[in-house]
Amino acid sequence: MANSMVDDPRQIREENPFESMMERFDRAAQLLNLDADLYAVMRVPNRELKVYIPVRMDSGRIQVFEGFRVQHNFARGPAKGGIRYSPDVNIDEVRALAAWMTWKCAVVDVPFGGGKGGVICDPLQMSLGELERLTRRYASELIDFIGPEKDVPAPDMNTNEQTMAWIMDTYSMHARHTVNAVVTGKPVALGGSRGRREATGRGLLFVINEAAKRFKMSPPATRVVVQGSGNVGGIGARLMHEAGYKVIAISDMFGGIYNKDGIDIPAALTHLQTTRSFDEFPGVERVNNHELLELDCDVLVPAATENQITSENADRIKCKILAEGANGPTTAAADTILHNKGIFVIPDILANAGGVTVSYFEWVQDRMGYFWKEDVVNERLKDIMVASFNDLVKYADNHSVDTRTAAYMLAIDRVAYDTRMRGIYA
Repeated sequence: MANSMVDDPRQIREENPFESMMERFDRAAQLLNLDADLYAVMRVPNRELKVYIPVRMDSGRIQVFEGFRVQHNFARGPAKGGIRYSPDVNIDEVRALAAWMTWKCAVVDVPFGGGKGGVICDPLQMSLGELERLTRRYASELIDFIGPEKDVPAPDMNTNEQTMAWIMDTYSMHARHTVNAVVTGKPVALGGSRGRREATGRGLLFVINEAAKRFKMSPPATRVVVQGSGNVGGIGARLMHEAGYKVIAISDMFGGIYNKDGIDIPAALTHLQTTRSFDEFPGVERVNNHELLELDCDVLVPAATENQITSENADRIKCKILAEGANGPTTAAADTILHNKGIFVIPDILANAGGVTVSYFEWVQDRMGYFWKEDVVNERLKDIMVASFNDLVKYADNHSVDTRTAAYMLAIDRVAYDTRMRGIYA
């Protein structure tokens, strides 16, 4: 008989991202005394689409892939959210991510609802041509459901600027004219925004700066641990290093490196890019990703994937500030433990909202056909992230709740107001 924790139904429920999202939603809705009719509407997605995608592989054979697009809410504007390619994609994950996008857009007060997409595939085992054919067929299956005023996809796990360019081109071929506002995260030459690639990491830096001020921490004396080295973790770590923070650990999917006196992050990232590994980077100790999370530090940034901090390890987390660069890195069951330890959480729906904020800027620029300088993008991003952090802290103080609950309450309050004002067409 299997006896591992993963076979424990309680653990399975805890690590289901949709269950975690709903537990937090229910708590916030209860504290808000949310009207029963609004609760019934807001707790479920507006639309879920499941598609089967036939792709001719390089071998000449047809392989059929399974894909999803969930559009969670349209009360505040078009759906907005990424598309991920992974063998682990499932409908519960996509549902949760779509809902998180609704709350994220509301927390930073941009006029989008939440959406998310995914295709079950292993992109590491596919050629560029196979990925292009998969992307174009997936986009064509979504053609009636996406668009600048309906649903605006973006890159996510294992998708990038090239993926978005393929989707934009496929949509434009069907529309018979170029529609660059159908996606964000595109190459700048095709209507992408300057500063978009760094936006999530830069937004993370802005809210960490605000939290550090709250605790009277100076960057040179602030030890930072970053799990992840991609567009969020890697860029965030580099920007924090440039801002004077002491980044003492960083990792990729295979493990991490640690030096209590700080790591030369640009050199470490160059080494990673060159060798595809942190192995043999000088002057550091090796740590695995579980050990990395439990290092003694001032700021911990889980920027890799979901369910990294759970009821199993939350009591061993030793940071003062937890800044969630990834979506759903902490389970709902871990929240109480972290709160009781006095850890200040910058929840994911604020901490990593820099990406969707600059995606909003990109959508605006595309629609008006006028593009901003990068310093303008970064300044406007800072204004929104700092204001949203202050709104969140004020909301938490006024309602005597933790920052996670406050973020959900603030987001639900804003979406509920718009839904109530529009009325429910039933």
